[in-house]
Amino acid sequence: MLELPIKASTSSVILGQAIVDGEVVVVHEGRTNFSELQAELARGSQDRLLYYAFDLLWLDGQDLRKTPEVERKAMLQGLFDTYELEPPVLFSEHLTGNGEQLFEHAAMLNYEGIVSKRADAPYRSDRNEAGLKVKTVQKGSFPVIGFIKDSTGVAALYLGKQDGEELVYMGKVGTGWSRTTSAQIHKALNTVVSPKAKLTKPVRKPKATWVEPKFYADIEYRDITSEGLLRASSFKGLSRK
Repeated sequence: MLELPIKASTSSVILGQAIVDGEVVVVHEGRTNFSELQAELARGSQDRLLYYAFDLLWLDGQDLRKTPEVERKAMLQGLFDTYELEPPVLFSEHLTGNGEQLFEHAAMLNYEGIVSKRADAPYRSDRNEAGLKVKTVQKGSFPVIGFIKDSTGVAALYLGKQDGEELVYMGKVGTGWSRTTSAQIHKALNTVVSPKAKLTKPVRKPKATWVEPKFYADIEYRDITSEGLLRASSFKGLSRK
């Protein structure tokens, strides 16, 4: 269980009780980062944790779940203003307007996505059409540095990235192809098999068949982790350099 202390102005005292819906995050390089959150929790540290409060469900004995979203949000803002709440608890602002444009800007800033909610909707804990989470997808082309074989072709591809004069490891991808495509990938990579990895700093992968970085994989992914690896990656195509 996480216990985040609520800081208020020294001139105010917090009275009553409330149930608030929100999310614990770690902000890294100006945006929330799931990998950094995982690392922080693994270390057993709470120094960088922030709690973004975005909904108010219950206040001083009053069940607010049937109250429209925009009214609950205003009441939550009122609590922050009244008691001058400070980090690590933060009020999650909302924007009204063109959702498509907001999504495009989120993608440009490499945000994970946006959450859209109906202003007049009651609170629902399950996923429904009144509250939708739309994730952004990043795309890139990465040199294939190795693969893992299976009975039909390949089980996974190891990927790299050219960073100046260095070829660095970027992780692996294991989804996004059919059985036929898997066999085609295996056939292509077999033409450029190498006795050792071409990475500047080798990684230990006992099951890997290493290849010359002559083929590039088109990849869709969610993010790059704090270790510099692709997260939630999916294969979309293969081309020769």
